[in-house]
Amino acid sequence: MLAVLILLLVSVPLVELYVIVQVAGGLGVGQTILLLLAVSVVGAWMVRRSGLGVLNQIRTRLERGELPGNELVDGVLILVAGALMLTPGFLTDAVGLVLLFPPTRIAVRSVLVRRYSKRITAAGWTGGPGAPGGHRRSGPTLDADSFSNETDD
Repeated sequence: MLAVLILLLVSVPLVELYVIVQVAGGLGVGQTILLLLAVSVVGAWMVRRSGLGVLNQIRTRLERGELPGNELVDGVLILVAGALMLTPGFLTDAVGLVLLFPPTRIAVRSVLVRRYSKRITAAGWTGGPGAPGGHRRSGPTLDADSFSNETDD
């Protein structure tokens, strides 16, 4: 996993630089810079709009007494999209925009939930985003009302 992260940290800026140079060769430097700024402004607006929408969904679920698991995953994906939109480059902006559109975000969310729910269950936790529970499967349960830290001597 660390090797993949290092590879991404090295290769993504190089690929972004290559794409920017290619676009600048076709459009011109000034228009390329304006295009990068325009995409960033539109992306920031979309991140704000999507983030506020997910925040309202979380608030609604909490008011109904439900766990907002899927909404929290959406919030993380929107946060990642915002970070990608802040990174200068066309490829990171494209990935960020894809994460901002609800249909593709739902698809990514379902893949992530399916993948990491298995890991969470294997680690001894039940539930996951959108599932009831979220507690350990084994071990004693402590009642906080009757628990005392004092020892009888």
